[in-house]
Amino acid sequence: MRRLFLFTEDGLLSIHRFVSALLAVLLLAALPAAAQTAAVPATETTQLEQANADLDKAGAQLNGIRERVDNAKEDDARLVALKVEAETLNRSILAISVATRPRLEAIKARQTELGDPPPEGAPPEADVVKEERQKLAAERNEINALTGEAENLSIDATKLSNRITEIRRQLFTEAILKRTEINTELFAEASGAVMNETATLGRTVTAWLQFVWKFKRMQLLGAVALSLMAALVLLSGSYRLFSPYITRAAQQEKPHYITRLSVAFWSTILPTMAAAAFAGASYFFLDTFNVLRSDIAPLVAIALGVVVAVSFVAQLANAVLSPADGHWRLMRVSDRGAQLLWLCVFSMALVNGADYFLGSISEVLGSPVVLTVVKSFFASLIIGALLVVTAFIRPVLHQGEAPNASGHPWPRSIFVLLILTGLGLIFSSLLGYVGMARFVATQIVVTGAIVVTMYIGFLSGRAVSAPDAFGATTVGKRLQERFGLGPVALDQIGLAAGLAIYLLIFVVFVPLVLLQWGFQVADIESWAYRIFTEIRIGSITISLVGILAGIVLFALGFIVTRWFQKWIDGNVLARSQVDAGVRNSVRTAVGYAGVALAGLVGISAAGINLSSLALVAGALSLGIGFGLQNIVSNFVSGLILLAERPFKVGDWVVAGTTEGFVRRISVRATEIETFQRQTVIVPNSVLINGQVGNWTHRNKLGRIEVAVSVHGGNDPRRIQELLTEVVRNQQGLLRNPEPVIVFLAFSPTTLDFEVRGYLADILNGTGVKSELRSAILERFRAEEIAIGGPAAPEVPIKISPEGAALITSLLEQATEKVGPPAAKRRRTRPQDDPEA
Repeated sequence: MRRLFLFTEDGLLSIHRFVSALLAVLLLAALPAAAQTAAVPATETTQLEQANADLDKAGAQLNGIRERVDNAKEDDARLVALKVEAETLNRSILAISVATRPRLEAIKARQTELGDPPPEGAPPEADVVKEERQKLAAERNEINALTGEAENLSIDATKLSNRITEIRRQLFTEAILKRTEINTELFAEASGAVMNETATLGRTVTAWLQFVWKFKRMQLLGAVALSLMAALVLLSGSYRLFSPYITRAAQQEKPHYITRLSVAFWSTILPTMAAAAFAGASYFFLDTFNVLRSDIAPLVAIALGVVVAVSFVAQLANAVLSPADGHWRLMRVSDRGAQLLWLCVFSMALVNGADYFLGSISEVLGSPVVLTVVKSFFASLIIGALLVVTAFIRPVLHQGEAPNASGHPWPRSIFVLLILTGLGLIFSSLLGYVGMARFVATQIVVTGAIVVTMYIGFLSGRAVSAPDAFGATTVGKRLQERFGLGPVALDQIGLAAGLAIYLLIFVVFVPLVLLQWGFQVADIESWAYRIFTEIRIGSITISLVGILAGIVLFALGFIVTRWFQKWIDGNVLARSQVDAGVRNSVRTAVGYAGVALAGLVGISAAGINLSSLALVAGALSLGIGFGLQNIVSNFVSGLILLAERPFKVGDWVVAGTTEGFVRRISVRATEIETFQRQTVIVPNSVLINGQVGNWTHRNKLGRIEVAVSVHGGNDPRRIQELLTEVVRNQQGLLRNPEPVIVFLAFSPTTLDFEVRGYLADILNGTGVKSELRSAILERFRAEEIAIGGPAAPEVPIKISPEGAALITSLLEQATEKVGPPAAKRRRTRPQDDPEA
């Protein structure tokens, strides 16, 4: 029972060891594999002998671990250490087997070279060859035997590790489900133990204080002073970085949601870090100056840890509920409800911390287990009652209600959950399952606080990394003012800040949750080592440290390549006075070679087998031979387009009969959206092998032409002057280069001109040309400039009298055939005429 109560106490005691242990694991994982194994002896015989000796030693160590496991079945912390030791021994056994593989491959290759022995009746082979063949066979048998022995030991080590895990699981289950009879005898025995423990504690603390004050006074004062200095340095440094933004934000009457999340997160983390620094420094200096005794040191450590934990829960509740100011509240609850909720949460944290501290006193002083059971019994009852009380608080506000309004009851699901949890703790304690009730109460308070902090951190990271969100924050505005950053750069910084918050949450808070659930620091170290070095997917082993090292090496190689490109172009080729095309070719070739070399180095450092790339290349070659030439051609063309970037997304291009904007460039095809909003998929090989015009390749500067035709009788110089005045007053046209009026052609009817002007953004050309035509037309009308061609002249027709008589006769005959004139007919409406 007491072991269960010490799970979280051990976690509190070992939190300050977690960061240093994690760093040690990372450093160990970063070492090359060759550095973690023993040096290979010079000769092969010595290598086999050394491997056999190492395996014998490993077998003896495995037997020793097995015996210690049998003797430590009730000690969870000791079992964790033995499990880590068994896993480390297993890795060393596998390393011994792996070290013999190169020699085994060499033996196989040599045996292949020698071939099979001659058959019966054939001439015998030379004695030297026969002797070598026998020697290779014997050595190969020895290596196979060694590998088999190593595999058997590895299997035994894995079984032992699994057995330790099963023992720990059974130990935890027994502690959780152990039942204690709750009766008057239990409380009577506990009351007597309380009196004895109180007297013993008083004598112990009094004797220690008297000894310290007489003989260790200066050491005590020095330790306290140094601890306060450490906490103040951390707190002042943290607030120097973050407080300006928080205090400015605190002056806002209606803060932004991101600002509220940021203030809630950092106002919880910074004071907790300062309190933890003070607690850790206090214990360190008190222990360093020999102020603590062996019986007092655990009490001081637990007391400091409980103070930090209670402070953390109180800060978190204050940040989320904000009882004093409803505008900064992250939950939609009333002022009265926020105050009551904060009081309930703080009370549960205080009761939980007091129970842990009292339990540690009983452990140190050797009090009976019944006293620990009774303390946890009352703590579980109080926490269960507080949960029931919390269920009947009416804190909820509807949408639009003011914070000072009277609240409403919880939603039914939350109300039922609180009631069931509280009553479950109470009845579990009354039925004697104190261990289970105490464990659940601990997770509700401590794990609940950690999970809420993680949730706030995730919300903060998501809000900060949202598009256009970081620029609206106080930090973003200050960075923009100080460094002149644009929206894109601020968005990238916001994304990086969000990822950093996610990483902080994962690295810090997830291990804290695991520690609260009974896991040990050694468990976390083992998992961290596996995550960073031994992620297995089938037969493939992935190392995150190796991948990170590969990325870093590739980035360094890329930077060196770019620097070498600039150096060879600006110092070697420029002084040689070679052609610009040759310089560009050399620079491009150097860039491709450097990036390829950096990629190979990065892939090798990441631990990726390059033979797999050879298989991919062979598969591609086979595919090309079976008719994938076009696909591969488009693929390679896409890589060239992505590398050389002759056009990019958003450019205005003309490819054959297709003209529009580039919307997407993939490794197979490019999407071009025409001006009619039609998407045209163009294969990359077409763009590489054909001519492509790009209006916005290097910049958006472009020229527009507007044709103007006027009456042929106008003065051309006057027309040029008027057009020049109009063009100079036109908005959107650049003054440098200066617009030009070109007299293109003339004829008896028209004079043809062309206005040529330059735009800073050719994409605005259509609107500028329309405005320019309107301005020219208005000016021509104001100046009464004739625009159209001359009208056809009227030519008089002379008719002789004989011709007039003939025309009159023909008209009369036509009238008789057609009928009376239309004016004399009966007018019929279209709707009355069926044939209308």
